[in-house]
Amino acid sequence: MFRGRDVVADGILTPGALRSSAWRRLFRGVYADARLPDSLGVRIRGARLLLPPGAVFSGRTAAYLHGATGLADRAGPVEATLPAGERCGPVQGMRVRRVVVPPSEVVESDGWRFTTGLRTALDIARWEPLLEAVPALDVLLRAGVVGDAALRAAAAARGGRGSVQARRAVELADRRAESQPESRLRVILTLAGLPPVPQHVVRGPGGEFAGRVDLAYPELRLAIEYDGAWHAEDGQFAADRRRLNRLTAAGWTVLHVTAADLREPVTLVRRVRALIRAATAGK
Repeated sequence: MFRGRDVVADGILTPGALRSSAWRRLFRGVYADARLPDSLGVRIRGARLLLPPGAVFSGRTAAYLHGATGLADRAGPVEATLPAGERCGPVQGMRVRRVVVPPSEVVESDGWRFTTGLRTALDIARWEPLLEAVPALDVLLRAGVVGDAALRAAAAARGGRGSVQARRAVELADRRAESQPESRLRVILTLAGLPPVPQHVVRGPGGEFAGRVDLAYPELRLAIEYDGAWHAEDGQFAADRRRLNRLTAAGWTVLHVTAADLREPVTLVRRVRALIRAATAGK
């Protein structure tokens, strides 16, 4: 992995050789051996060659470096924060912000500089829309990258741009969520005034375990389940049906939600409201 201008200046490669299939361009002026995987980790290493010494990786890139790899899209931008006065870019494929990051909020490990888990969570909370930020916070909390109490205290104490949104995102975060789509579903319902209980355990008439549902309105015996792609795996359909039968036998109504439903939140909320009305009328 190298900067093109360096190898050309040293006579190692010619500008024409840089365009051969042996190399893959990661960013403007930065190249990598084409045999390296086309991964976010490789792109982050390439971005480091372009950033000035005072830069730190931040946002979802920092989350990736903390081990929350599912939060960063390989095709998404590499995120970094620069102190005032240092320059970089604009560079296609990178998102650079100029914000002061105190040394106490920076992790330095094996030459890498990135924001601490707490600062990473707060940045995501204030930079991203609620429907994207809250699922990310759920992942960071569940992975132990940041603690719940510390995150809530820091969000309450911090002011400045985006602080109001950050506090709202932190209020909505819940470490019990087991997937980002489930988190989005919970946020959609909560913002509509229908806050559900995450990861509720349902028991049958005799107290036997019937199942654990993604989201629930326990007093109404109404469950909302997100069906991801894994539900289509071999053997999963039969397991899902057995589980649904147990929930139904326990007197529960189950609404299954898909990715397509999440793209139509108004219609989704309307369906849930109708089920709640029906369940309430039966009381």
